[in-house]
Amino acid sequence: MAAPFNWLAQVYLVIRFSLQTIPQRLSSSLTAAVGIAGVVAVLVGVLSMAEGFRQTLAMSAAPDNAIVLRSGSNTEMMSGLTSDTAKIIAEAPGIARGENGAKASAELFVVINLPKISTGTDANVPLRGVEPAAFEVRDRIRVIEGRPFQWGLNEVVVGAAAAREFAGLGLGESLQVGPERWPVVGIFTAAGGIAESEIWTDAAVLQPAFRRGNSYQAVFAKLSSRAAFSEFKDALTSDPRVNVKVLREDDYYASQSTVLYSLITGLGFVIGGLMGIGAAFGAVNTMYTTVSARTREIATLRVLGFRSGPVVISVLFESMVLALAGGLAGGALAYLALDGFQAATLNWVSFSQVAFQFAVTPTLLVEGVTYALLIGLLGGLLPAIRAARMPVATALREL
Repeated sequence: MAAPFNWLAQVYLVIRFSLQTIPQRLSSSLTAAVGIAGVVAVLVGVLSMAEGFRQTLAMSAAPDNAIVLRSGSNTEMMSGLTSDTAKIIAEAPGIARGENGAKASAELFVVINLPKISTGTDANVPLRGVEPAAFEVRDRIRVIEGRPFQWGLNEVVVGAAAAREFAGLGLGESLQVGPERWPVVGIFTAAGGIAESEIWTDAAVLQPAFRRGNSYQAVFAKLSSRAAFSEFKDALTSDPRVNVKVLREDDYYASQSTVLYSLITGLGFVIGGLMGIGAAFGAVNTMYTTVSARTREIATLRVLGFRSGPVVISVLFESMVLALAGGLAGGALAYLALDGFQAATLNWVSFSQVAFQFAVTPTLLVEGVTYALLIGLLGGLLPAIRAARMPVATALREL
């Protein structure tokens, strides 16, 4: 047991001495740590954008809700349903029912151009025509300012996120829809879901404004339970009177988030990878400098009987300590600067803007720190090998 204990003791002593001498190399050490912090901050920041978008769509769905589209359609924009089809859907088994009948809302989805407050550039903003049951289907809708729109009138209520992002959507303002001005009479929230990026009005009023006749694009329904989905779907897909596609609401929104989430995540890893290569080279230079500065120390340790293994481990350990410090600093910077940051981007599936918040989650922070440690390991590997292979006679010349 003496030999392993002696080797571990050497590792401990060399690491402790290495860390104690970091202040003597403070400038180069800080350079490496700051470089890695920048990489982690950018990587976590970009990924937090994708995560925030995904969470917004995930929070839009209720487990007991379903959406019905025309068969072959993947989005509301591609779908079209007649009023007769909408009535048949509302009568299908499995739908929850209340005092006012079936909890099913036939809806019209269009986009209008409005300028962004931040840039002044035009953006596609969703304008949704709903039926009274919409507020029972999406039971997390809450009007927080003003009042709900009146059925049969050219009035709108606006999602809180849309009101923050786009001009002309403040309470008391009005927007041009067709030949008329439609006043904004209320602001609503939807527990952070995608509805907060939309403008809502009466579908029966919106249809003639866009010359849609008596047609809709989707029916949103609240089921009596999540288990009732199969009964609801089978009844509609086997009904020869309709040609529809039935989806769980959470599956529908998950599919909508896939394209943009994958795009942003892929871009984030490409940027992080390129920056990580630069940070790794910076760490290599720093640790080579460290090894050069510790030449006398290494020579002394080798003469005293210390093996090369503890020296290698001490160099790698110092490199990873600097990387850990940089990773924690970069993660903290990303969290403080970006978590909860409001933004809006184009949903490539619906071709409309979605307002969301950046989400710097614990998982992203762990991934950022792990990436930093990998950079530190790669950055310290070659200098550590050099330190291990340094001939004692050569090192002694530095004494």
